[in-house]
Amino acid sequence: MPVQRYASVIRLRGELEAEYRALHAAAWPEVLATLKRANIGNYSIFLRDGLLFSYLEYTGEDYAADTALIAECPVTRTWWARTDPCQQPLDSVGDGEWWAPAEEVFHLE
Repeated sequence: MPVQRYASVIRLRGELEAEYRALHAAAWPEVLATLKRANIGNYSIFLRDGLLFSYLEYTGEDYAADTALIAECPVTRTWWARTDPCQQPLDSVGDGEWWAPAEEVFHLE
C-alpha cells in the first residue's frame, strides 16, 4: 500500500501546555502500540504559537476502520480523557471533528 499522509491542527490551551507536554514526554506504551496496530507511523505533533500541528503516515487499507479500532481501545480513551481538555478545536471544524484536517498543498518525495 502506498503511504497516505494526514495532517491536522488544533489549539493548545496555554494554561495546560505543561501538562500536555508531560503526557507526551511519557506517552503510554499501549496507546503507541494501538497506533502502530492501526497502521499509523511516523507520527509527530508540533507546537507553534498555541497551535498543535499533527502529521502521520498511514500504510493500511481502510483508514476509517483502523481509526475506529483506536477509538475502541479503553487505554486510548483514557489517554484522550487526559489530553482532550488541553485542546480547543478551531472554529472551522466540522460536525464530529476535534482536530481540523489540513489540506496538503505540496509534497516532495
